[in-house]
Amino acid sequence: MQSQNRLFEDFVKMMNGAAGTFAGMTREAQESARERMREWVGGMDFVSRDEFEAVKAMAATAREEVEAMRNRLAALEAAAGRGGAVGAQASSASAKPGATSEIETPEE
Repeated sequence: MQSQNRLFEDFVKMMNGAAGTFAGMTREAQESARERMREWVGGMDFVSRDEFEAVKAMAATAREEVEAMRNRLAALEAAAGRGGAVGAQASSASAKPGATSEIETPEE
């Protein structure tokens, strides 16, 4: 009975050692594969997440600035349109028949 327990204990120790070795090999294989992927992706000129987020923020800021400029341009055009309309109304009023700003000379 003692020899069976001893045999079982040795078997368990051997299996634990093999499991530890296998876990170490798995961990090493994962790290190696991860490193190969980094090298492969690095060679393809992909951007990092940090760079992507930075450009995304810059694009959002640019969109906001463009929208503000569009609003400003629309306000300026509206102001110019009213000013131009007032000027056009004044010039059309002076162009009425019989209303001239020039001095008329009598015909001979």
